[in-house]
Amino acid sequence: MPDQHKRKLLSTHEAATYCGGSQSTFEKLRCFGGGPAYVKLGRRVAYSTDDLDRWIDSNRRRSTSEPPSGVA
Repeated sequence: MPDQHKRKLLSTHEAATYCGGSQSTFEKLRCFGGGPAYVKLGRRVAYSTDDLDRWIDSNRRRSTSEPPSGVA
């Protein structure tokens, strides 16, 4: 039986590449907010591809005048 609970966790560099961004942007987002959810495993920071996909989807817009999700 395949392990259905196995997760793919990415480093900051891998997550940035996955999303088409830079490692420094992801580091800043961790400090100031607005970025994807992440986990701390000791000193290591890791990102789930599921969380990255949700974050990308939550930033989807149809125009530049559209407010971010959750803003009325």
